[in-house]
Amino acid sequence: MASINLIESFQEFKDAENIDRPTLMKVLEDVFKTLLRKKYGSDENFDVIVNTEKGDLEIIRRRTIVDDGQVQNPVAEVAYSDAVKIEPDFEVGEELFEEVDILDFGRRAILAAKQTLASRISDLKKSSLVKKYADRVGEIVSAEVYQVWKKEVLLLDEDGNELILPKSEQIPSDYFKKGETVRAVVKKVELKNNSPVIILSRTHSSFLAKLLEIEVPEIFDGLIVIRKIVREPGERAKVAVESYDDRIDPVGACVGMKGSRIHGIVRELKNENIDVINWTNNTQLLIQRALTPAKVSSMEIDTERKHANVFLKPDQVSLAIGRRGVNIKLACELTGHDIDVYRDDEGQTEEFDIDLDEFTDEIEPWVIDELKRIGCDTARSVLDLTTEELERRTDLEKETIDEVRRVLKEEFEKE
Repeated sequence: MASINLIESFQEFKDAENIDRPTLMKVLEDVFKTLLRKKYGSDENFDVIVNTEKGDLEIIRRRTIVDDGQVQNPVAEVAYSDAVKIEPDFEVGEELFEEVDILDFGRRAILAAKQTLASRISDLKKSSLVKKYADRVGEIVSAEVYQVWKKEVLLLDEDGNELILPKSEQIPSDYFKKGETVRAVVKKVELKNNSPVIILSRTHSSFLAKLLEIEVPEIFDGLIVIRKIVREPGERAKVAVESYDDRIDPVGACVGMKGSRIHGIVRELKNENIDVINWTNNTQLLIQRALTPAKVSSMEIDTERKHANVFLKPDQVSLAIGRRGVNIKLACELTGHDIDVYRDDEGQTEEFDIDLDEFTDEIEPWVIDELKRIGCDTARSVLDLTTEELERRTDLEKETIDEVRRVLKEEFEKE
């Protein structure tokens, strides 16, 4: 019997490991029973036998032998005189089993069957892929970089399935090369033009949560719970944790001995600073912890407006605000409160000071904005910090900082 080159189609099925055998057999049977219905008007007296390993197929036709001239249904019955031509020992009432030559269907019908089969295989693969990754949303996967484009990176999983890591889901300092293995969390599964698109993310908070779960056994075992995570990918993250066992220090467990547990995560996240704090329902204490590493002197909380005025020593203001305002932004997200930071000058003699905006004729506006972002909005607040500290906390060059300090100092000398 002609195999009609169906072996390639069967091979596709074998390669699609996620498709179970009963589904595979049902699809093949459906395709060929459709052919039978088109040719004979019914498929009731036919058996489709498929061997997916060898890539061959048999169609067996069953007909009952009746007396000559008594054939009422040619599909289900055969005349005695025709039956004995095949096998002389046949008798009326017996069943005749014949193999149908697939080539009898005609080339067009065979080609249509192959196309239908390929289409059904493709649909099954798609639905299998969607189901596989829909169940893994929020989980970390490892995949190999296959192609790097401007707006996204194409990765392949262990089964050769395509995964997408968009630029918006990459840490700003991420740099990928072809063949490199990348870890990311499955963010969502979309359907575009009826094709599944698996979107990965390295910036989503769930990525950090899963990394912590891998590194900290107490989180995996449920002894420590992550209450909230806020991130500025590649810059800073704040993780609020709580322990259900009084004997376990949640922060210490997450950080590990000499930072052993957190260091691996920091490296994976391209040196993202991770502040791990104890969760509490006490709003004042939570805000205080959220502003780490700054030390709060006092605060006023408006519960109804969800607003807090926080007072800190002058040298703590820039720490509370953080580089480019990241620290205070994350603290607001973590606590759910709008936080305003003020210098606590109580107990200090009032000194003459000048607003930085007064120096726009001598200092470029973008330099002033950079200084304001770290909490320095007056001349003295800049001079209170050393050149090294200003260089570390801002994006300014040492020469620029020296020039700014010279201009500010000269102003006070005049006074």
